[in-house]
Amino acid sequence: MSLMSRRALLTTTAGAAAGLAVAGCGSQKGEKAAPPPARKTGEKSGASGAHQPENTVTLIGDGSTAHTGAQPNQPTVDRLQPGQTPPQFVIFSWDGAGEVGNGLFPRFRKLAADHGASMTFFLSGLYLLPEGKKTAYDPPNNPLGASDIGYLTDEHIKATLDNVRQAWLSGHEIGTHFNGHFCAGRGSVARWDATQWQSEIEQAKAFVTTWKTHTGWTDHDPLPFDYEAELVGGRTPCLLGQDNLLPTAKALGWRYDASSPGGNQIWPTKRQGVWDLPLQLIPFPGHSFEVLSMDYNMLANQSHAATKSDPRNYPGWRTQATASYIAGFQRAYETNRAPMYIGNHFEQWNGGIYMDAVEEAFKHIASVAEKNKDVRLVSFRQFVDWLDAQDPAVLDHLRTLEVGEKPSGGWSTFMSASATSTTGAQKAAVTTAT
Repeated sequence: MSLMSRRALLTTTAGAAAGLAVAGCGSQKGEKAAPPPARKTGEKSGASGAHQPENTVTLIGDGSTAHTGAQPNQPTVDRLQPGQTPPQFVIFSWDGAGEVGNGLFPRFRKLAADHGASMTFFLSGLYLLPEGKKTAYDPPNNPLGASDIGYLTDEHIKATLDNVRQAWLSGHEIGTHFNGHFCAGRGSVARWDATQWQSEIEQAKAFVTTWKTHTGWTDHDPLPFDYEAELVGGRTPCLLGQDNLLPTAKALGWRYDASSPGGNQIWPTKRQGVWDLPLQLIPFPGHSFEVLSMDYNMLANQSHAATKSDPRNYPGWRTQATASYIAGFQRAYETNRAPMYIGNHFEQWNGGIYMDAVEEAFKHIASVAEKNKDVRLVSFRQFVDWLDAQDPAVLDHLRTLEVGEKPSGGWSTFMSASATSTTGAQKAAVTTAT
């Protein structure tokens, strides 16, 4: 039996309000659907074919977003028991998350659905703002309406809206990639202070929550979620500016940030009260050094960031990128079980080889998940739900495992001793400090 048949996603429609009763504008939440059957984090609920309860759609603000009840296809959260081997979490994420006619957004939504997986889509707020209204954007340290990424056409804004709707209804997370993607010069996000990050975030949220006002498309379906509640994390442009972002993220109640570059494959910690979930260094076949777990960094090392290189190199580069992702997964899975984070862009660099590579790596990991229920393909939000449910002493003990380090005595022995050994270490530290 395939993984999909065991974890089938509930069938959804392109329109967020299809089959739902609209209650009109307001801030009151709509009626919630009946909860799905209990399942572990990363395991999807099955579609039973029975009649699904009808939800009430309560529009928010200008009707760009709406309360539609609890997000579908969310797992229940389990807690590690003494002696239990931790799951292997793998998070695939996408920066920008705009559909520009190349079919990549629906391609990877389908891939996830085929394997009962969740992903995180970091939406750039400007992708829902028409270029004719670009002066609504006031980027810190940059001219009014400036952006280092292009504004989308009306057709592509509509396609992006449709894909974001369907992604959320399928259980994926909608995070943020902020707005103008400034990586260089005096206007770079690396130079922004906490107040400027606050402005950038508020504008990103506004472009998502008022797209009907900016576009005039008042007859289109709303996005089926309250973005104020949905938005709990993001990834900064070019992985810059995290130090000054974190105080703002914490004040806004964000639960994680995925902006730190060059992390190792170890269990995560919090920075300034926010889970720090960095891109990671993973093996790079054929080289003595490791590469960051993102398509752009594969590109930078293979073609020196050239996006249209000699096609004769493409097959070898595609194989190398695929093998790199798989090697990173296998190293974690067979040793310390550290979660693996993979970043991508909806781009066709070097003939689309990086999209093919991440798809092949995804399929490999999903095939392992079919045979072993301890592999979970989840979103960042689902992962931090799991982290927050664990005994902090157990997580502390998991952090003692270095990259590629297997637990001494096996997982059962290691995890059975986790609470005792961690408590003892903490007492020793207090005694020494005193």
